[in-house]
Amino acid sequence: MATAQKPVAGGQGAASKEPNLSDRVYETVLSKIMEGEFPVGSKLPTEHALCEQLGVSRPVLRQALKQLREDDVIVSRQGSGSFVRRRPETAVLDFAPVGSIADIQRTFEFRSAIEGEAAFLAATRRSDAQLAKMKQILLELDEIVAKGDLGVDTDEAFHAAICEASDNQYFSAARMSMKTNIITGLNLTRNLSLTKPHERMQLVQAEHYAIFEALERMDADGARRAMRLHIDNARRRVFEGG
Repeated sequence: MATAQKPVAGGQGAASKEPNLSDRVYETVLSKIMEGEFPVGSKLPTEHALCEQLGVSRPVLRQALKQLREDDVIVSRQGSGSFVRRRPETAVLDFAPVGSIADIQRTFEFRSAIEGEAAFLAATRRSDAQLAKMKQILLELDEIVAKGDLGVDTDEAFHAAICEASDNQYFSAARMSMKTNIITGLNLTRNLSLTKPHERMQLVQAEHYAIFEALERMDADGARRAMRLHIDNARRRVFEGG
């Protein structure tokens, strides 16, 4: 099995800075859920108790809990408090730098919006040469999947090629400004996929082909949908578990 790539040095984005307080609280509560201290189906301690335990204010805690709800890890019930919905696998902590998980999830949100629109434009603006380049990258990914290798750089190249084909340099510039975060997220999701049955990585590759096929037939709406579905699925797959 391939080993995790180290996040690339340099670049911009939150993966390279000190996480803020709400992010640290988010990761602390998430770790307690992963380690079984807060089991699936159990009610989290009250906000007052968690604030006391973690030494933070209620607004900071509420921001962290909001992120956990958006990640579908906990669910809030009116008048009853917050309950653990699912337990992500502790393998997440093996592949994600400490303090980075909240930003990884936000990076997926950013990518879904930016790359969905880039794919929409690329569907009608791409050249035959650009399409051929994407196909070659996918064939390389096929070989990587068959060998059980990681393929972070090749995966990144496919997405970058689509932004380039949008014929709007600002999409590529936006992704480049977040490249450290993007590579960190790809490193996490592809490593997690390698811990699953081979079908998981094949599913990811099928999503890539769905994007490519929409671009090939110049289906702008289909390309946007396929890209957003792929990135949203990647975000959800980070926290798949028991």
